[in-house]
Amino acid sequence: RMQHIIDQITRTTFGKRSEKLNEDQLALGLDDLDVARAELEALAEQAAAAAGQKKERARREPGTARASLPAHLTRVEEVILPDETECPCCGGALHCIDSDISSRLDVIPVQYRVIVTSRPKMACRACSDGVFQAPAPKHVVPGGLPTEALIADVLVKKYADHTPFYRQAQAMRRQGIEIDRGTMCNWAGRAAAWLCRLTSRMKADLLSGARLFVDETTAKVLAPGTGKVKTGYLWAIARDDGAHGGTDPPAVAYTYMPGRGKVWAEKLLGDFAGIVQCDGYGAYKHIEAPDRRAGPGTLAFCWAHVRRGYFDDAKGGNAPVADEALRRIAGLYKIEARIRGSSPEHRLAVRQAEAAPIITDMLPWLKEMLPKLPRGSHTAEAIGYT
Repeated sequence: RMQHIIDQITRTTFGKRSEKLNEDQLALGLDDLDVARAELEALAEQAAAAAGQKKERARREPGTARASLPAHLTRVEEVILPDETECPCCGGALHCIDSDISSRLDVIPVQYRVIVTSRPKMACRACSDGVFQAPAPKHVVPGGLPTEALIADVLVKKYADHTPFYRQAQAMRRQGIEIDRGTMCNWAGRAAAWLCRLTSRMKADLLSGARLFVDETTAKVLAPGTGKVKTGYLWAIARDDGAHGGTDPPAVAYTYMPGRGKVWAEKLLGDFAGIVQCDGYGAYKHIEAPDRRAGPGTLAFCWAHVRRGYFDDAKGGNAPVADEALRRIAGLYKIEARIRGSSPEHRLAVRQAEAAPIITDMLPWLKEMLPKLPRGSHTAEAIGYT
């Protein structure tokens, strides 16, 4: 058992988190190979050009068709005319009979500019009844240097592209703009104060729906004054009913909480009384309490979390009980894959006819297997969780 715990911690810490192969991770290992191949092709083309030969371009491999360029991009046309302007035979003027057209993707490197805003003071020459001036527009940083577009660009680079503030400051410095990371931190904090209106509206919209997916994960947070970090939690509430015929737009909202106890789950979900899909964590049990102000909700537990417990055992081999549990759960997954996107009524009918018998047979089988396993074994824990 101790060895199993060590293996599980090692896989969680250093291994991939998902049971599926990440396509991006696979592509990362092939990038160097593709770069080297492209370099060799370019060198061969250069050598052929130097020798006065016309080298045929390599054919594209299947599945590597040239990407289509989005229609919303600005098109800049350039025409390359031949050196000859007259016919060498008769001296007549040349005219266009056809044209070869190619499209290439171009980029304008980032250009910083200064927005100069002028608010004229207007007065009447005939009388002195007052001076009129347009009010100053509101900004995220009142009286500050950045426009909202610049703040948005800084935030996207920081939180979407993972470019730290100090590296952004270095990039600006190359263009002679001196802005330190502390100033950018101030911009980010002020932007967060404005964006919280949007996130609050998103949460309110999610909590007004019929069902939600809820989960929480750890997040390392600085503990000022201690020189250490503490563990906080990011709670996510999500909705995506597109695969099930739903019309509500998909959405996800994250909320930071200092803990993961029942009090934080209650604060997150408030009076939501719909269906909550979650793992088996006890903090969500209050959803079904009959004395809730909005009435009891419904818990729909997640089979992916159940499957994970058996997957850890089966991966090590020689785990027949875990293998059998995975086989039975796979039967449920096949049913769901077949009815995905159909109407709720159809899915319910198929589940009652095909999935319900699988689950009904699973419970007595698990109860039969549990006494045959060592009490402290991981498979026994997985059965208890199920």
